[in-house]
Amino acid sequence: MKLTTTLFAVAALLLPIAAHAETPAKPTQTVVEIAVGNEDFSTLVAAVKAADLVDALSAEGPFTIFAPTNAAFEALPEGTVESLLKPENKEKLQAILKYHVVAGKVMAADVSAGEVATLNGAKATITVKDGKVKIDKANVIKTDIVGTNGVIHVIDAVILPAE
Repeated sequence: MKLTTTLFAVAALLLPIAAHAETPAKPTQTVVEIAVGNEDFSTLVAAVKAADLVDALSAEGPFTIFAPTNAAFEALPEGTVESLLKPENKEKLQAILKYHVVAGKVMAADVSAGEVATLNGAKATITVKDGKVKIDKANVIKTDIVGTNGVIHVIDAVILPAE
């Protein structure tokens, strides 16, 4: 994927700082373990468990996960999360969660605008404007949380595949 001009400018400013920084420690947790250890992802973790996707997302990968925060889930219409967590809605929940995952490890510096295939088979739209990245209508609010099997980018809304 192509780097944007904005990301080049930011990288150029940060390069002198990074040259003096210590090499980051090698990740020791999977993306699922990272999410489990972060209380801001407790709803996402509950959904991943209810959808029986823990093992799949703990596999070798690599995966890029656009992870909605608890606040993102709370912004859904009342009763939506509770309904999706019911066993009879497991397939729908799986489809929604897989829509938040892209095959491969895509770091923020490598993101470019365009369509991206998600693990549920649908395409999500990435937009980059004024240095800000969106996937569909969700803003990427934190990037590059690196795990042993991929990377997490935090988003402020739950994204839904077209039905």
